[in-house]
Amino acid sequence: MAKNVVVVGTQWGDEGKGKIVDWLTERASGVVRYQGGHNAGHTLVVNGKKTILRLIPSGILHAGKRCFIGSGVVLSPEALLSEMAELQAAGIDVTKQLTIAPTCPLILPYHIALDHARENAKGDKKIGTTGRGIGPAYEDKIARRAVRVMDLFQPETLQQKIQEVVAIYNCQLTGLYGQEPLDAMEIYQQTLKLAEQIRPMVGDVSRELNTMSEQGESLLFEGAQGTFLDVDYGTYPYVTSSNCVAGAAAVGSGVGPTKVHYVLGIVKAYTTRVGSGPFPTELFDNVGAGLAKRGNEFGAVTGRPRRCGWFDAALMKRSIQVNGITGLCVTKLDVMDGMDTINICVGYDYNGEKIDILPFGTEAVAACTPIYETMPGWQESTFGIKTYEELPENAKAYLKKIEELCGARIAMISTGPDREETILMEHPFE
Repeated sequence: MAKNVVVVGTQWGDEGKGKIVDWLTERASGVVRYQGGHNAGHTLVVNGKKTILRLIPSGILHAGKRCFIGSGVVLSPEALLSEMAELQAAGIDVTKQLTIAPTCPLILPYHIALDHARENAKGDKKIGTTGRGIGPAYEDKIARRAVRVMDLFQPETLQQKIQEVVAIYNCQLTGLYGQEPLDAMEIYQQTLKLAEQIRPMVGDVSRELNTMSEQGESLLFEGAQGTFLDVDYGTYPYVTSSNCVAGAAAVGSGVGPTKVHYVLGIVKAYTTRVGSGPFPTELFDNVGAGLAKRGNEFGAVTGRPRRCGWFDAALMKRSIQVNGITGLCVTKLDVMDGMDTINICVGYDYNGEKIDILPFGTEAVAACTPIYETMPGWQESTFGIKTYEELPENAKAYLKKIEELCGARIAMISTGPDREETILMEHPFE
């Protein structure tokens, strides 16, 4: 049987998953996005040309590869069509490659309105959402009132559902946040107009993926965000509204967990996070500013600057545990070039006790003081290196230390943004 691989972010997102999914797609027949929405961007660089994807799986740049959006994704029809237009302008006919699950909940204008109203009302205590309606859309899904893709093609059902949900949202918008009420009919008419453009891509994603797997074709499951933005295992409440861990690949795509054979964890050679919330190894000095500058640490979708810090092995231990990581891909190794010394967090001082794994709960994580081990850096450039043997000795020692502390082997190393700037140690599909 062919091997199926899950690609998951092991930190707070932004680890470089898009490039690795794009790189691995060559060996897969299908690529499926299993959670999240258009609130995170995957940046791909192929032959020097940059493409930013938000909803459409990163495999779309490979001609003839099947791409899928599973029911774990919350789908903004407007964002989808906008992204399709960008790709079509680049000569990629998305409709020939993409299949969307009819069970995907939709993100509609009222979700975005409530998202903004809530964040504005929180002031200094805001979570740091992207304001794209992701959280409210997942709330509707759990409350069993979501408007789903399949509803687009039943006008009477669509109108009734939108009217019912808008009535609930208007109570909150006007009563709690002092906003103007929304017009349900206007939202219904706007949404209905988009239905026919989406209809050709809607299909039974679960069945198609299972059929492909049974026929010996390999599948690649693509997650968004990262482990510590997971709604269950992240630094709650400073998290996203979906499950970002590898186990969500089965639920969000309709493929059973026995069909997942390899979990590839993507991890930066340092640590970053966007938005609010605790971050034990965060740097507030010139070293942190240097990492941000060299790593071009700004959100692909939002443009927000990312907070930067040292590599956190205790955080990674937790991530490897909850994801069942088979192998790691270390990205942005080249950002560490030119540093005299490098610190690695090996554990924390937590209320006077030494612990070696990230605890659960925002208050507990905020109470962690990192314990560092210092290693010599390297002055040579690692940018674009394609074989392990060419790496500086101190860079190899740094990577070996990561393996030793985290308890997982390194399968791949990324030394630059381009598809070709990759060192392969162990192929996930082999």
